[in-house]
Amino acid sequence: MKLFKWLWILALVTFVFSCSKSNEEDERTDTNNSGGNNCNTANMSFATDIVPILQSNCYACHSNANQAVSGVSLEGYSNVKVQVDNGSLIGAITHASGYPPMPQGGPKMSDCNISKIRSWVNNGAPNN
Repeated sequence: MKLFKWLWILALVTFVFSCSKSNEEDERTDTNNSGGNNCNTANMSFATDIVPILQSNCYACHSNANQAVSGVSLEGYSNVKVQVDNGSLIGAITHASGYPPMPQGGPKMSDCNISKIRSWVNNGAPNN
């Protein structure tokens, strides 16, 4: 009888810890990657929200200094606006058919960052 009690307690403890670990991983994923509840896409600002995403994900290849190599600069509002207007920015970052997937040779940027850029574009891509 004692053995049954200990096995039951061990199973319960294992269940509780496995659920706890799973929830922590889900929260971490939502905050950093998924665009879930913790991804605020309201009132996106070009300078405050979009430029930092482009700097960390795109400027290594698409800065003014690298434009001769890549053929596209995403540095500065007017350069980004050209890519927004022709659909290339959203097409490339979402890996849509007919567009080169960006970043080239790397994983797609986080769903949250894509959602922020998409929200900014859908709101007219203002220079704010």
